[in-house]
Amino acid sequence: MEESVVADFVGRVHAASFGTDEPVTGRVLLSQRRLVLATDDGKETVPLSRVFDVVVGSVPGDLRSFFNDSVTVAYEQDGSRRAALVEGEPEDMDKFVRLLFKALLRNVTVTVRHPAKVGGRVTDASDHRASVSVSPGEIRFENCPDPFTVDLSAVIDYERTDRTVGGKKRPALVFRHVADGQTVTSIATVPNERALNVLGRYIKIEYDEAMEDLETFDPTEEQLEILVSIYSAGGEANIADVVTGDVAQTSMILDTLREAGLVADGESGAALTRKGQMIVSSYLESVNA
Repeated sequence: MEESVVADFVGRVHAASFGTDEPVTGRVLLSQRRLVLATDDGKETVPLSRVFDVVVGSVPGDLRSFFNDSVTVAYEQDGSRRAALVEGEPEDMDKFVRLLFKALLRNVTVTVRHPAKVGGRVTDASDHRASVSVSPGEIRFENCPDPFTVDLSAVIDYERTDRTVGGKKRPALVFRHVADGQTVTSIATVPNERALNVLGRYIKIEYDEAMEDLETFDPTEEQLEILVSIYSAGGEANIADVVTGDVAQTSMILDTLREAGLVADGESGAALTRKGQMIVSSYLESVNA
Protein backbone atom coordinates (compact mmCIF):
# COMPACT_ATOMS: atom_id res chain seq x y z
CA MET A 1 0.00 0.00 0.00
CA GLU A 2 1.35 3.43 -0.97
CA GLU A 3 2.36 5.63 1.94
CA SER A 4 0.46 8.91 1.75
CA VAL A 5 1.73 12.29 2.95
CA VAL A 6 -0.69 14.02 5.32
CA ALA A 7 1.30 17.23 5.90
CA ASP A 8 3.72 18.98 3.56
CA PHE A 9 5.01 22.52 4.09
CA VAL A 10 8.17 24.64 4.13
CA GLY A 11 9.45 25.85 7.49
CA ARG A 12 12.60 26.14 9.57
CA VAL A 13 14.05 22.92 10.87
CA HIS A 14 16.93 21.60 12.93
CA ALA A 15 18.37 18.14 13.54
CA ALA A 16 21.75 16.96 14.79
CA SER A 17 22.54 15.33 11.44
CA PHE A 18 22.39 18.70 9.65
CA GLY A 19 25.79 19.62 11.08
CA THR A 20 24.81 23.18 11.99
CA ASP A 21 23.95 24.89 15.26
CA GLU A 22 21.32 27.07 13.62
CA PRO A 23 17.97 26.18 12.04
CA VAL A 24 17.73 26.10 8.26
CA THR A 25 14.92 26.36 5.76
CA GLY A 26 13.56 22.94 4.94
CA ARG A 27 10.59 20.97 3.73
CA VAL A 28 8.54 19.13 6.34
CA LEU A 29 6.74 15.97 5.24
CA LEU A 30 4.62 13.82 7.53
CA SER A 31 3.00 10.47 6.80
CA GLN A 32 1.39 7.99 9.16
CA ARG A 33 4.73 6.21 9.46
CA ARG A 34 7.47 8.82 9.41
CA LEU A 35 8.50 12.46 9.62
CA VAL A 36 10.97 13.73 7.04
CA LEU A 37 12.88 17.02 7.28
CA ALA A 38 14.50 17.77 3.92
CA THR A 39 17.00 20.57 3.28
CA ASP A 40 19.27 21.50 0.38
CA ASP A 41 22.11 19.58 2.04
CA GLY A 42 20.32 16.43 3.14
CA LYS A 43 17.42 15.05 5.11
CA GLU A 44 16.52 13.56 8.48
CA THR A 45 14.00 10.72 8.57
CA VAL A 46 12.24 10.03 11.86
CA PRO A 47 10.21 6.80 12.07
CA LEU A 48 7.16 7.61 14.19
CA SER A 49 7.56 4.28 15.97
CA ARG A 50 10.79 5.68 17.45
CA VAL A 51 9.23 8.92 18.75
CA PHE A 52 8.92 8.92 22.53
CA ASP A 53 7.93 12.53 23.23
CA VAL A 54 6.58 15.66 21.56
CA VAL A 55 6.81 19.13 23.06
CA VAL A 56 4.77 21.98 21.62
CA GLY A 57 5.99 25.54 22.09
CA SER A 58 9.09 24.84 24.20
CA VAL A 59 12.57 25.01 22.71
CA PRO A 60 15.83 23.59 24.16
CA GLY A 61 18.01 26.31 25.68
CA ASP A 62 20.77 26.35 23.08
CA LEU A 63 18.24 26.90 20.26
CA ARG A 64 15.83 29.23 22.05
CA SER A 65 17.21 32.34 20.36
CA PHE A 66 16.50 30.91 16.91
CA PHE A 67 12.95 29.58 17.29
CA ASN A 68 9.66 31.11 18.37
CA ASP A 69 6.65 28.78 18.37
CA SER A 70 7.89 25.34 17.49
CA VAL A 71 7.48 21.61 17.91
CA THR A 72 10.26 19.44 19.33
CA VAL A 73 10.12 15.76 18.40
CA ALA A 74 12.22 13.48 20.61
CA TYR A 75 13.14 10.09 19.19
CA GLU A 76 15.60 7.22 19.43
CA GLN A 77 18.05 6.42 16.66
CA ASP A 78 21.14 4.22 16.58
CA GLY A 79 20.95 3.67 20.32
CA SER A 80 20.87 7.36 21.22
CA ARG A 81 18.21 9.94 21.92
CA ARG A 82 17.85 12.82 19.48
CA ALA A 83 15.59 15.80 18.90
CA ALA A 84 14.27 17.43 15.75
CA LEU A 85 12.73 20.90 15.78
CA VAL A 86 10.16 22.30 13.38
CA GLU A 87 8.88 25.86 13.04
CA GLY A 88 6.43 27.19 10.48
CA GLU A 89 3.48 29.46 9.84
CA PRO A 90 0.74 29.20 12.51
CA GLU A 91 -1.76 27.58 10.15
CA ASP A 92 0.79 25.01 8.99
CA MET A 93 1.90 24.28 12.56
CA ASP A 94 -1.62 23.87 13.91
CA LYS A 95 -2.35 21.28 11.25
CA PHE A 96 1.04 19.61 11.70
CA VAL A 97 0.64 19.28 15.47
CA ARG A 98 -2.82 17.74 15.19
CA LEU A 99 -1.82 15.29 12.45
CA LEU A 100 1.41 14.34 14.24
CA PHE A 101 -0.44 13.44 17.43
CA LYS A 102 -3.13 11.69 15.42
CA ALA A 103 -0.52 9.52 13.72
CA LEU A 104 1.30 8.78 16.99
CA LEU A 105 -1.88 7.77 18.81
CA ARG A 106 -3.76 5.96 16.04
CA ASN A 107 -2.77 2.44 17.12
CA VAL A 108 -2.75 3.09 20.87
CA THR A 109 -5.24 1.16 22.99
CA VAL A 110 -5.87 2.45 26.49
CA THR A 111 -7.91 1.35 29.49
CA VAL A 112 -10.26 4.13 30.55
CA ARG A 113 -12.34 4.71 33.65
CA HIS A 114 -14.83 7.49 33.02
CA PRO A 115 -16.04 9.20 34.98
CA ALA A 116 -13.87 8.02 37.84
CA LYS A 117 -15.15 10.97 39.87
CA VAL A 118 -17.83 13.61 39.48
CA GLY A 119 -16.82 16.55 41.64
CA GLY A 120 -15.37 14.87 44.71
CA ARG A 121 -17.65 11.84 44.50
CA VAL A 122 -16.12 8.53 43.44
CA THR A 123 -18.35 6.73 40.94
CA ASP A 124 -18.86 3.03 40.32
CA ALA A 125 -17.49 3.27 36.76
CA SER A 126 -15.41 0.30 35.65
CA ASP A 127 -12.39 -0.02 33.36
CA HIS A 128 -12.89 -0.48 29.61
CA ARG A 129 -10.49 -0.77 26.69
CA ALA A 130 -10.74 2.10 24.23
CA SER A 131 -9.04 3.55 21.18
CA VAL A 132 -7.90 7.16 20.95
CA SER A 133 -8.58 9.69 18.21
CA VAL A 134 -7.83 13.40 18.02
CA SER A 135 -9.41 16.33 16.24
CA PRO A 136 -8.96 20.10 16.58
CA GLY A 137 -9.32 21.06 20.24
CA GLU A 138 -10.45 17.69 21.52
CA ILE A 139 -9.58 14.05 22.11
CA ARG A 140 -12.01 11.16 21.87
CA PHE A 141 -12.01 7.77 23.56
CA GLU A 142 -13.91 5.36 21.31
CA ASN A 143 -14.73 1.70 20.73
CA CYS A 144 -15.79 1.28 24.36
CA PRO A 145 -19.22 0.88 26.01
CA ASP A 146 -19.47 4.60 26.82
CA PRO A 147 -17.42 6.66 24.32
CA PHE A 148 -16.63 10.19 25.45
CA THR A 149 -14.95 13.35 24.20
CA VAL A 150 -12.70 15.68 26.19
CA ASP A 151 -12.56 19.35 25.24
CA LEU A 152 -8.89 20.30 25.64
CA SER A 153 -9.85 23.82 26.72
CA ALA A 154 -11.79 22.28 29.63
CA VAL A 155 -8.84 20.39 31.15
CA ILE A 156 -8.04 21.88 34.56
CA ASP A 157 -5.61 19.43 36.13
CA TYR A 158 -3.67 16.25 35.37
CA GLU A 159 -1.12 13.95 36.93
CA ARG A 160 0.87 10.88 36.03
CA THR A 161 0.59 7.78 38.17
CA ASP A 162 0.72 3.97 38.02
CA ARG A 163 -2.18 1.53 38.13
CA THR A 164 -2.43 -2.24 38.21
CA VAL A 165 -4.62 -3.51 35.38
CA GLY A 166 -4.93 -7.19 34.57
CA GLY A 167 -2.31 -8.00 37.17
CA LYS A 168 0.28 -5.71 35.55
CA LYS A 169 1.53 -2.34 36.78
CA ARG A 170 1.16 0.25 34.04
CA PRO A 171 1.53 4.03 33.67
CA ALA A 172 -1.65 6.07 33.77
CA LEU A 173 -2.85 9.62 33.27
CA VAL A 174 -5.42 11.05 35.69
CA PHE A 175 -6.99 14.24 34.37
CA ARG A 176 -9.79 16.51 35.52
CA HIS A 177 -11.94 18.43 33.09
CA VAL A 178 -15.20 20.35 33.04
CA ALA A 179 -18.15 18.64 31.33
CA ASP A 180 -21.71 19.98 31.41
CA GLY A 181 -20.77 22.38 34.19
CA GLN A 182 -19.34 19.66 36.43
CA THR A 183 -15.76 18.76 37.26
CA VAL A 184 -15.11 15.23 36.05
CA THR A 185 -12.07 13.03 36.69
CA SER A 186 -11.09 10.48 34.05
CA ILE A 187 -8.30 7.89 34.13
CA ALA A 188 -6.49 6.52 31.08
CA THR A 189 -4.10 3.62 31.67
CA VAL A 190 -1.65 3.17 28.80
CA PRO A 191 0.62 0.33 27.65
CA ASN A 192 3.97 2.10 28.08
CA GLU A 193 5.80 5.33 28.94
CA ARG A 194 5.92 6.40 25.28
CA ALA A 195 2.12 6.34 25.03
CA LEU A 196 1.90 8.17 28.37
CA ASN A 197 4.20 10.94 27.13
CA VAL A 198 2.36 11.46 23.85
CA LEU A 199 -1.17 11.22 25.28
CA GLY A 200 -0.26 13.49 28.20
CA ARG A 201 1.33 16.09 25.93
CA TYR A 202 -1.77 16.30 23.76
CA ILE A 203 -4.25 16.49 26.64
CA LYS A 204 -2.32 19.33 28.28
CA ILE A 205 -1.60 21.47 25.19
CA GLU A 206 -4.18 24.12 26.08
CA TYR A 207 -3.70 23.56 29.81
CA ASP A 208 -0.09 24.74 29.54
CA GLU A 209 -1.16 27.87 27.66
CA ALA A 210 -3.75 28.67 30.33
CA MET A 211 -1.20 28.14 33.11
CA GLU A 212 1.16 30.61 31.43
CA ASP A 213 -1.63 33.21 31.50
CA LEU A 214 -2.17 32.54 35.21
CA GLU A 215 1.48 33.06 36.10
CA THR A 216 0.87 36.81 36.04
CA PHE A 217 -1.92 36.53 38.62
CA ASP A 218 -0.81 36.44 42.24
CA PRO A 219 -3.95 35.96 44.38
CA THR A 220 -4.19 37.52 47.81
CA GLU A 221 -4.98 35.42 50.87
CA GLU A 222 -8.56 36.73 50.85
CA GLN A 223 -9.02 35.91 47.15
CA LEU A 224 -7.69 32.39 47.67
CA GLU A 225 -9.97 31.88 50.64
CA ILE A 226 -13.03 32.76 48.56
CA LEU A 227 -11.91 30.64 45.60
CA VAL A 228 -11.36 27.64 47.88
CA SER A 229 -14.75 28.21 49.53
CA ILE A 230 -16.50 28.14 46.14
CA TYR A 231 -14.49 25.07 45.16
CA SER A 232 -15.45 23.30 48.40
CA ALA A 233 -19.10 24.07 47.72
CA GLY A 234 -18.90 22.15 44.46
CA GLY A 235 -17.67 24.91 42.17
CA GLU A 236 -20.62 27.26 42.63
CA ALA A 237 -21.90 29.05 45.73
CA ASN A 238 -24.13 31.87 46.91
CA ILE A 239 -22.31 34.88 48.33
CA ALA A 240 -23.75 34.07 51.76
CA ASP A 241 -21.86 30.78 51.70
CA VAL A 242 -18.49 32.35 50.95
CA VAL A 243 -18.57 35.40 53.21
CA THR A 244 -15.40 35.38 55.28
CA GLY A 245 -16.05 38.66 57.09
CA ASP A 246 -17.66 41.85 55.88
CA VAL A 247 -20.28 41.24 53.17
CA ALA A 248 -19.32 44.38 51.26
CA GLN A 249 -15.64 43.40 51.34
CA THR A 250 -16.45 39.90 50.11
CA SER A 251 -18.53 41.37 47.29
CA MET A 252 -15.62 43.61 46.26
CA ILE A 253 -13.22 40.66 46.22
CA LEU A 254 -15.66 38.67 44.09
CA ASP A 255 -15.73 41.59 41.64
CA THR A 256 -11.93 41.50 41.32
CA LEU A 257 -12.10 37.74 40.72
CA ARG A 258 -14.71 38.28 37.99
CA GLU A 259 -12.51 40.90 36.34
CA ALA A 260 -9.59 38.44 36.42
CA GLY A 261 -11.75 35.79 34.75
CA LEU A 262 -11.59 33.42 37.72
CA VAL A 263 -15.24 33.65 38.73
CA ALA A 264 -18.43 34.02 36.71
CA ASP A 265 -22.12 34.28 37.55
CA GLY A 266 -23.71 30.84 37.77
CA GLU A 267 -27.30 29.70 38.26
CA SER A 268 -27.14 29.81 42.04
CA GLY A 269 -24.31 32.23 42.71
CA ALA A 270 -20.62 32.70 41.97
CA ALA A 271 -19.09 29.88 39.91
CA LEU A 272 -15.45 29.07 39.31
CA THR A 273 -14.29 29.40 35.73
CA ARG A 274 -11.78 26.99 34.29
CA LYS A 275 -8.95 29.34 35.29
CA GLY A 276 -10.39 29.68 38.78
CA GLN A 277 -10.45 25.91 39.15
CA MET A 278 -6.86 25.73 37.94
CA ILE A 279 -5.77 28.31 40.53
CA VAL A 280 -7.42 26.31 43.32
CA SER A 281 -6.00 23.00 42.07
CA SER A 282 -2.50 24.47 41.96
CA TYR A 283 -2.91 25.94 45.45
CA LEU A 284 -4.25 22.73 46.99
CA GLU A 285 -1.46 20.75 45.34
CA SER A 286 1.16 23.03 46.91
CA VAL A 287 -0.52 22.76 50.33
CA ASN A 288 -0.67 18.96 50.18
CA ALA A 289 2.85 18.53 48.79
